[in-house]
Amino acid sequence: MASIHTRRPHPVFRFYSFAIPPPPSVSASRCPEISWGARHPGLGMPELKRGISRDLIPSPKIDRYKIARQLTEKAIKEKKIFSIYGHYPVIRAALRRKGWVEKKFHFLPKFLPNVDDDSAGVTECKRAEGKEGQETALEKTDDIHDVMSRLVKNEMPYFLWTIKRDVIDYHSLNCDQVLNHFGKTASFTTKIGLCVNMRNLPWYVQANPDSFFPRCYGLCTESEKQEFLDDFRRTVASSVLKWVVSHQKSCSGSGPGGSGPGSRKGPENAESKPTGLPGELVDTACKACQAYLGQREHRDIDGSRDAGRGLTEDEWKDLTQQYYSLVHGDAFISNSRNHFSQCQALLNKITSVNPQTEIDGLRNIWIIKPAAKSRGRDIVCMNRVEDILELVAADRPSARDNKWVAQKYIETPLLIYDTKFDIRQWFLVTDWNPLTVWFYKESYLRFSTRRFSLDNLDSAIHLCNNSVQRRLRNEEDRSPRLPCHNTWTSTRFRQYLQKRGRGAVWADVIYPSMKRAIANTMKVAQDHVEPRKNSFELYGADFVLGRDFQPWLIEINSSPAMHASTPVTAQLCAQVQEDTIKVVLDRKVDRNCDTGNFELLWRQPSVELPPFHGSDLCVEGVSVRPARKQMPPIPSSNFPSALGDIRPLTARCPSAVPSLARRDLGLNDAAGPPPPSPLTPAAGVCGAHGQRPLSHVCASSAGGLR
Repeated sequence: MASIHTRRPHPVFRFYSFAIPPPPSVSASRCPEISWGARHPGLGMPELKRGISRDLIPSPKIDRYKIARQLTEKAIKEKKIFSIYGHYPVIRAALRRKGWVEKKFHFLPKFLPNVDDDSAGVTECKRAEGKEGQETALEKTDDIHDVMSRLVKNEMPYFLWTIKRDVIDYHSLNCDQVLNHFGKTASFTTKIGLCVNMRNLPWYVQANPDSFFPRCYGLCTESEKQEFLDDFRRTVASSVLKWVVSHQKSCSGSGPGGSGPGSRKGPENAESKPTGLPGELVDTACKACQAYLGQREHRDIDGSRDAGRGLTEDEWKDLTQQYYSLVHGDAFISNSRNHFSQCQALLNKITSVNPQTEIDGLRNIWIIKPAAKSRGRDIVCMNRVEDILELVAADRPSARDNKWVAQKYIETPLLIYDTKFDIRQWFLVTDWNPLTVWFYKESYLRFSTRRFSLDNLDSAIHLCNNSVQRRLRNEEDRSPRLPCHNTWTSTRFRQYLQKRGRGAVWADVIYPSMKRAIANTMKVAQDHVEPRKNSFELYGADFVLGRDFQPWLIEINSSPAMHASTPVTAQLCAQVQEDTIKVVLDRKVDRNCDTGNFELLWRQPSVELPPFHGSDLCVEGVSVRPARKQMPPIPSSNFPSALGDIRPLTARCPSAVPSLARRDLGLNDAAGPPPPSPLTPAAGVCGAHGQRPLSHVCASSAGGLR
């Protein structure tokens, strides 16, 4: 095929080679026409000799192949081969810039792993994987990275980044292969695991889990259901006291309590004729609260049996139904002013022993979550205990998924322009023994598409997960000062606080409290995680702020979403991934390297094992040979004279003598056992395992040996 050229003011030659990869190098001496043409670039193609072989025409592929081969050989020598399963273009680009070569996955897993996060979900993962597969299939064959990937197809990858750990065989990895997952992290990355492990926190650190984690109950067994029922009823009693206090404040116009969700219930603002509830309702609620305080102060142990007794089952049912009418209906309490002082005093005592009194609110709302699902699926908010128990009892999933958790909903969250939000905070664990945790300095806020209201328990109002909110449009009456993409950076949030005179809250309260919550949670989970060396994992924690700016940990997600769903996540997620590579890879070479926005949150002090001072047990002794004896004459056999001096095998049991030797010596079973020897099984030397050395032999056990 003739070469195609175009004449311009300065002639430029364009060579098109359609041959499949040419030889690695073409020497100028072997191709004088080419070297001559290179020395005379001004001459046109007609000046070149006709009929040059197509394989000898210089092509960019030759140089590209040389470069790819050189880079690949260097990467193999330095063990810089990586593999990625999932759509992680930032990780791929960051590794390539550092000289790493990708070995592409050429298999599809048996199942697409679920992503324990509020990302777009399985559908989004499938779309991303399909898109990446199409891009790989349509990739040009002369792309240098594709050439390098083909060159390392038989090499072992030393860095693996996958969506989930189950994509590969975790236990078959070599010790020098780096993986972005740990094993057995369900103790804190699942709702039921986090619920159970938070109860064990006081055994590990001096901290109260109720100060940063809303109380949570598994609804798997009858005992756990009873614990939840008791908590719900105690919250009913304290809510009645809160209604009395807030209603009195709203009537007197003192304090902001009149704007509370429950203060609107009363005869002065009811459209229909309200229902009056007797004052005995308050007395019953006070009795239940006093019994609760007695249990917290352990008075039920030291006092009489009747001292710590609470309400009967019928009293609880009556109190609960009247509470529903008070908070959710149009009822009110007659002469509630007479109970104000008593209710206020009891609430102060309850607040001193229960740090979650403020977030409980008045509505007794609980958020019910399936423990085996993620991304906000099937999560509902409910405020009636019978409806909650009915929901759990009606659902009969498989044994693996038969777990529900009920967590107290934060009814008094911090709002921005009357809209609820939560905070996604990243942290990185690079080792579990010793425990090493890195905390990211930047985070982002996720807003709801609806204005906050406790009158409507729709998930669109109370769940800020991107998987829930991305399907909804922003409500028209929502504040226009909120971004249309419903995300803020933490820097933008700090600016918001600064304008309202609360600029120091982030550095003094929010940020250190989130760090403390993550550190305490990891310390509890340390004993449950499989501490594989050369593994790391990036996690995403979700926090909700209370009115007092106190952060409350809601859940921790493995494999957090890293796709650019909004302008904020496009910037921060890319930065987080690049900084993760700095901590995981760069810091292995240089301990003082730049770690981006990651700061070391906690590194467990290394514990040196004490020196071993145990007993040095050893066995000393010398072999003992029996006295030389003459063999008894055997008249029926004619042995050579040389065999008459053969010494019997006294160091073995008779059964230890090979059968062939016994046959050659004429010692068959019919001849009877050999003569007794000092080394017999009765002496404790010969046993099932043959000969053993005789050590420290005393006179009584040595027979005739003196």
